[in-house]
Amino acid sequence: MTATEDKTEKGKVTVFTAKKIITMDPGRPEAEAIAVLDGRVLSTGSLESMKPWLSRYEYTVDNTLHDKVIMPGFIEPHSHTWMSAGFMGLHFIGPIPLPSPSGGMNPPLTSYDQVVDHLSKLHEEEKDPSKPLVAWGFDPANQGGELDRDMLDQKVSKDRPVFVLAFAPHFAYLNSAALELLKMPENVANNPGVKHYPDGRLNGIFAEPAAVIPAITPIMGEINRLGGLQGLKFMAGIAQRVGITTIGELTFGALDFDAELQDHKAATADPSYPLRQRLTPLASVVIGEHGDKSVEFVDSLKKHETDNLYFKGIKFFTDGSFPLMGSLVQFPGYLDGTNGQEGDPNVVELMRPFWKAGYQIHCHANGDQALQITLDALADLQATHPRFDHRFTVEHFSMSTPMQIRRLKALGGIASVNGYFIHFRSLLHRTNAYGPDRSEVVARLGTLEREGITFALHSDYPQVVVPLEPLTVAWAAVNRIAEDNKTVVGPNEKISVERAMRAITIDAAYICDMEDKVGSLEEGKFADFTILEEDPFEVDPLHLKDISIWGTALSGKLIKASE
Repeated sequence: MTATEDKTEKGKVTVFTAKKIITMDPGRPEAEAIAVLDGRVLSTGSLESMKPWLSRYEYTVDNTLHDKVIMPGFIEPHSHTWMSAGFMGLHFIGPIPLPSPSGGMNPPLTSYDQVVDHLSKLHEEEKDPSKPLVAWGFDPANQGGELDRDMLDQKVSKDRPVFVLAFAPHFAYLNSAALELLKMPENVANNPGVKHYPDGRLNGIFAEPAAVIPAITPIMGEINRLGGLQGLKFMAGIAQRVGITTIGELTFGALDFDAELQDHKAATADPSYPLRQRLTPLASVVIGEHGDKSVEFVDSLKKHETDNLYFKGIKFFTDGSFPLMGSLVQFPGYLDGTNGQEGDPNVVELMRPFWKAGYQIHCHANGDQALQITLDALADLQATHPRFDHRFTVEHFSMSTPMQIRRLKALGGIASVNGYFIHFRSLLHRTNAYGPDRSEVVARLGTLEREGITFALHSDYPQVVVPLEPLTVAWAAVNRIAEDNKTVVGPNEKISVERAMRAITIDAAYICDMEDKVGSLEEGKFADFTILEEDPFEVDPLHLKDISIWGTALSGKLIKASE
């Protein structure tokens, strides 16, 4: 066999040159070129350093990115895609601009009065009096006011079913006609998330998934219709435009396991789909449907895995939503003397079968009391069935104390942190629910770093009132500038640019248990890139969020970002 024939048999290599390649491999941090073979990284360095490889393969040099900066593809470890695409197709009443599946951007409604006026207008414009009015995006801390049964009856409609979902589906608000459609008896008492007026009547407010999901059953078909496969592709387009190449879904199965599975399989099998997906089943739904066979069911999902679709971990809750003021906090509680919403009851016993089976556990904990419950659960699990490298992950990690962080380290836990709250919510919650002490040090990233805990940054998009922009969360973590764009909150909790970039690349991959596949540009990993117009390590840190993204690459296939 000739040398040329041997090269042809081995496959062809594409070498991408760039102004700079940031590998996130501390041993070989920078390169001028990256060689890709069969969708994976063959080598990084220079054309000269790669000669031992290139002399053995047919190769072409692609200079498309010669003036760009290449980084490992950004990783969003905690978001919601399939379910949320359906929400985003509903009438939008949120306080920030948000992409619409029908094209363009939804304008924001910045006040409670605007929300009520818009709901009334939607009711008047709909000529079919029996058609439910379904809206999504209410944020009481941002917009003010309250929605409940009597208010919706009086100011929108008593006769048309009205369903309003908060920005995160941790709260739903129904009028009398919607409650009749739901056929829920007035004396429901066994679910703490079903709220009542002092006289015992249902007030139309449903809190947390265990109450919200049953409450929206009559409109579930419409939400699923607006989402589905096309919704996944819409969400993937949003993610790709901001440089994301791998995305984690943390409530897989919340609405419909079969439909969600089939749509994710179809989407990720499409060669034009720009993302890898990591799906984490929602424990409450799995346990509700499969009981003592829950672990076996989650195990069975593995047979559907491909290079673009992964099933990893299991998700639990110990409290409610941070922005919707459902977090559980320690003494002295909320400003008004109340507290948030409890998550899964007896969570440690629900976790135990999955822990013993070797699963990575993800536990939603926004408040410091929820974090205490979570740490107690982890301590119990470790005491009864010790594990190494378990990667028990606290999700959101909004409010914490320094000693709780030290305890997390001692127990071997890690954190996936919503760093967007630093900028978008810290001042808002000084006077809404949590008070100044907790709000100013939301997302204690500096302390996590000092204690040596691996952490990632995430958005929870679109179920919190923040954009999906990894460079923005990195900017927030580095600068800790609040929403007035001048106040620095918790300056001792700042982190470096290097640590922030790790938290959206290699450390995010570690959180996702995918560090052998993505997160850095190293030999053997998928050739997934984020392609930038500027170097985040060279610009003023205040400019991080303004760096333009040219596009991405998935398995070495370049995908230019669209507007």
